[in-house]
Amino acid sequence: MTILPFPSFLDDVKEKGFKKAVFEGIDDSVERLTAGLNVQDLREAFRGEAASRRPNPRLTPHADGFWLHMRPSYFNRDVTGMYPTFRLGWLSSYFVFFETITGILLMLWYTPSPEIAYGDMLTILSNVPLGQLMRDMHRLGAEFMVAVVAMHMMRTWITGSYKKPRQFTWFTGLLLLVITGFLSFSGYLLPWDQLSLWAVTIGASMAEATPVVGEQVNLLLRGAPELGANGLLRFYLLHVLALPALLFVFFGVHYYKVVIHGHSLPPQKENIGEDTAKRVPLDKRVYFIPDMLTYEMMWLGATTFIITVLCIWFYHAPLENHADPQVTPLGTTAPWYFLWIQGALKLGDKFFWGVAFPTIALGGLALLPYLDVTPSRRYAHRRFMLTLACLLISVSTILSYMGLAKFAVQTSAETEIVHELTFEPAHSKVGIGRTIPFDQMIVGAYTTAQLHYPDEMSVSDAIAAINAEVAANGQYEQMITELKDQHVGANQLPLRFRAIPAAEAPTLMRVMEEFAHHLEAEPKELPNVWGALVITDNQAGLKRLDWVVSWDSVLIEAGHVQLDDNGDPILIYSDQVDAEGNPIPARRIYSDHLFIHEASAYFD
Repeated sequence: MTILPFPSFLDDVKEKGFKKAVFEGIDDSVERLTAGLNVQDLREAFRGEAASRRPNPRLTPHADGFWLHMRPSYFNRDVTGMYPTFRLGWLSSYFVFFETITGILLMLWYTPSPEIAYGDMLTILSNVPLGQLMRDMHRLGAEFMVAVVAMHMMRTWITGSYKKPRQFTWFTGLLLLVITGFLSFSGYLLPWDQLSLWAVTIGASMAEATPVVGEQVNLLLRGAPELGANGLLRFYLLHVLALPALLFVFFGVHYYKVVIHGHSLPPQKENIGEDTAKRVPLDKRVYFIPDMLTYEMMWLGATTFIITVLCIWFYHAPLENHADPQVTPLGTTAPWYFLWIQGALKLGDKFFWGVAFPTIALGGLALLPYLDVTPSRRYAHRRFMLTLACLLISVSTILSYMGLAKFAVQTSAETEIVHELTFEPAHSKVGIGRTIPFDQMIVGAYTTAQLHYPDEMSVSDAIAAINAEVAANGQYEQMITELKDQHVGANQLPLRFRAIPAAEAPTLMRVMEEFAHHLEAEPKELPNVWGALVITDNQAGLKRLDWVVSWDSVLIEAGHVQLDDNGDPILIYSDQVDAEGNPIPARRIYSDHLFIHEASAYFD
């Protein structure tokens, strides 16, 4: 007799024998863990056998368990394949938890401060075990999540699954789509690099177009007139606290409504005006345990495997230079899922296309099930709604294309060329102008005009001829004046061009050849063009590189270079004349600069 107030394991062994006591103990523990399934039930489920106990114990975990109470205990066979659900709802749910887990891991090494955030990103990529893989999976998972939720809603539209009694289910799904978009957008800023800063700046500026409260909303988002410490902290709190809280609330409501009303059957499987999703005949029941559970585990494993393979071999989340509010990069766009708004903004008024149009579009989607009250879900009876769905896809695609940086945004050729040579690290690439080894940055002024002189002419003779020409027509003095305006000390500027030291600086020669190649590709917009690279010592271990483009000014109307009858660009002339009395074309100068430190990593 035990001294404990309850029977002990030793009492069971004494009464039943060791083998039976152990088996019953394991059976009881398994049944507690699975909320109703014992070892025999699990063995039968894994073998695909019918349940031997009655009532069916495989229904018990859905009623008594915590994790399965929001999952249907059985499904109609007609909704268990790829069609009509395509398992997009399950994938959406999977990505919610996938992003939560990977996000929490990243939070361990992240501090939402402009002074620290970028350094933390570099630490995650270089010093945290599997840090880069985790960041890549989190970023790629966010992109997939937005796409999957959007496709899930479109599938619901196409199959008419928003009709009565699922109107509110559709509405909660739309809210989840909006929250998902803003959740991904709020995380865009956290790396605090140039890409994230300016993409979020573009998105946040749309709020400014809202009448009356626009400035206040924009200030509330940014936390200051410009994005800084307050703005980064607010986006961080939105990303890890406010938006996830909303997401999980409406995620639970959405799942609850799905269980209440059941998964809608394929349109052709139901009589017009009927909804028989909850009435599943015995011969069409597919129980969640084990069939649907193993099916969904297969989807989970396959999706995780695909993301892992993509992140190891094919995809890496971009990280550009440290965010600089003073430097606006070319071609900055909003995230791809907001490109349709950026494209709409190019059509006209900022308030209408940036605020009113998206609000009207989302409002129309929210009211869709209350406007489409026809009882039939058959495709043949819903031609108008299917046409509207195709129209929505087409318009979204066209507007997204219009939102790209290249569409209806004209950047002058000289700006594009210098940007191409000097752009900051992006997607594992870097402008070739940043790759010159520090010891090859020999102080002096170099010009692409040297590369166009005949081969039989010596380099020294070519440089002498160039210096004489630019001195005579004042082009060198014009360049010097332009550089002085860029705050380069006059005593640092070379007095004339010098030959490119190809033997001592082969990379410098290659960069100048690339510079000349880009200039030659724009004969109409940049006639009689030459480029220059002026290298000066800024301070110990730091050099300044000034990139200069000089060309004859041309007539441009409506963004296009005007041509004469011979197809040549029409030049704009100055008030000066040459020795023969002919007018001299007006000369234009464009320059930009960058600083290269001796410890820069671009040289490799």
